[in-house]
Amino acid sequence: MSGASGKVPAAIHLTPEAACGGPIARVRDGDILRLDVPAGTLTIKLDERELLRRTPATRPSPGFGYGRELFGWARATASPADQGACTLFESV
Repeated sequence: MSGASGKVPAAIHLTPEAACGGPIARVRDGDILRLDVPAGTLTIKLDERELLRRTPATRPSPGFGYGRELFGWARATASPADQGACTLFESV
């Protein structure tokens, strides 16, 4: 996808991690996030115990319309972000 790679982080890079119940699925409205582009990190300014207490958000139904169905296969098959968010190989 154009603009979705390189040095500028994009939200789609977080999606597989959230879908697998990773830390990004525990972020809530009002939380403070720190993006360090040179270091390539995204951190949440929250006590780790509080983060672990939170129930991960569930994956909403992708629905149809507005082009969402065009990339449904990618949402269903993408591996976690730390494994490259790849849709070519089955995640382990």
